[in-house]
Amino acid sequence: MAVYKRTYKGYSGGFTARWSRFLILPRYSYQRLFQSKFLMLFRLACLIYPLGLLGFIYLAHNLSFLKALGANPSFVSVNASVFLYFCNFQAAMAYIMTAFIGPTLVSPDLANNALPSYFCRPFSRTEYVLGRISVLVWVLSSITWIPGLLLFAVQGTLAGWDWTKENWYIAVAIVAGSFLWIAMLSLVAMAMSAWVKWKVLAGAFIIGIFVAGAGFGAAINAVMRTKNGSLIDLMQMNFTVWARMFRANGLTSDVSTYDACMSVLAACVISVFLITRKVRAFEVVK
Repeated sequence: MAVYKRTYKGYSGGFTARWSRFLILPRYSYQRLFQSKFLMLFRLACLIYPLGLLGFIYLAHNLSFLKALGANPSFVSVNASVFLYFCNFQAAMAYIMTAFIGPTLVSPDLANNALPSYFCRPFSRTEYVLGRISVLVWVLSSITWIPGLLLFAVQGTLAGWDWTKENWYIAVAIVAGSFLWIAMLSLVAMAMSAWVKWKVLAGAFIIGIFVAGAGFGAAINAVMRTKNGSLIDLMQMNFTVWARMFRANGLTSDVSTYDACMSVLAACVISVFLITRKVRAFEVVK
């Protein structure tokens, strides 16, 4: 359009609210994820254990049905340990899910030098990181604390108000423990996606951090005759925190809950540092 014709007019439509601009990124990311049949099938597979636990809760409150089948209903009991193992199993599924989704967060933007296109607009680095991480937060929430709260609600409805009032801490532990795990997974995946541009290698690094941490931690404990090597086993540290949240003291590890929390916090801080070093509007090439 020729400028001298003076037919150009500025945009007069509505503007997106400042607080919700980061939601633009997950909107298009979800469309790409939902096109993957493998991820859709895997999400459905992640609901098998919650459905099985739902059936277990139903049988626990229908003892007459078990007696009619000739089974001994004395072993059927729904308590905090049941929900703890549920969170532990779903956390493993979320960990595998992160290995597939995490590498697609930042590495394509870095590989195609797209970050300057984002940051030349009124779009901050914080909003970019929140937008990318929110993709993982929603997907992982759908297989962790959301079905966990639904199961707790079903158990509370069948067991009565007295059981719910006595075991309210289970619902808090489900939400808090799941968000702790999701936050750490999201930050680690974001950092690996930012530093490793090859998606396959980034997914391998995400898996390797947790697997190698468990292996090296066990080796340090065996060689140095200490228990502090477990501090780099992030999965065990999260389970230690969960066990305290669910008041399952018999399942805690030799590492204290405080040390476990500090280990998880250190992993998150290091991930944030790596993200801030890589996610920027320019890249210095030496």
